Amino acid sequence: MKTLLIIGIGAGNPEHLTVQAIHALNRTDVFFLLDKGSAKQKLMHLRRAICERYIDHRRYRFVEAASPERDRGGDYTASVHALNQAKQRLLERLLDEQLADGECGALLVWGDPSLYDSTLRIVQAIAAGGRELEYEVIPGISSIQALAASHKVALNRIGGPVEITTGRRLAQGQANTAGSVVVMLDGENAYQHLQAPDEHIYWGAYLGTEDEILIAGKLADVAEQIEQVRQAARRANGWIMDTYLLQPPPGDED
Repeated sequence: MKTLLIIGIGAGNPEHLTVQAIHALNRTDVFFLLDKGSAKQKLMHLRRAICERYIDHRRYRFVEAASPERDRGGDYTASVHALNQAKQRLLERLLDEQLADGECGALLVWGDPSLYDSTLRIVQAIAAGGRELEYEVIPGISSIQALAASHKVALNRIGGPVEITTGRRLAQGQANTAGSVVVMLDGENAYQHLQAPDEHIYWGAYLGTEDEILIAGKLADVAEQIEQVRQAARRANGWIMDTYLLQPPPGDED
């Protein structure tokens, strides 16, 4: 029997790792690292640094492979399904060729594996396909938690709900019915199209890392600043991952 651990490693700060995650790292024989290109090499290095920092033996090894890319044209949902199928085939091959029976492998997932990440779905599909594979999920600190902590703000208003959505849905006109809305995967600056100039935004990029950027304020006042900073950061780093919270003006508690 082979074992695969899906380990949430936090939003970027090595100290985000839980004690459970550190124990999981020390159980692992093989770490599978899916390379997303030169622009994100810093993330690959951070994974290795986390292992070097917390694992108290050197019996583990890394197996790297180029991650498939999503087709940016056509239907979004269909392209994501196709990407996940390609990743599944890749991971199946790596498990067959690089992980021996009785060994423990691991995938290091940014943030938490349950939130806007397909790793868990891919591993579930592999396990359902007849392989003798046990898998475990270790939760991690998400970018949402890191965002709230860095801005020193509560995600919810008193007794109120929090909605988590994507920039794509926000751009399509999704209404804010929760009061507090966390937006992820926004590649199009969807906040600019909201008809709510008094809404407050708490924005953060590269959360938990040494490159962390934070901007907060009334949406009408800071939307342009966020766009400019975001464009500059993408040019400088070759990629950007940001998250933001939208809420009514401070003090407008129900």
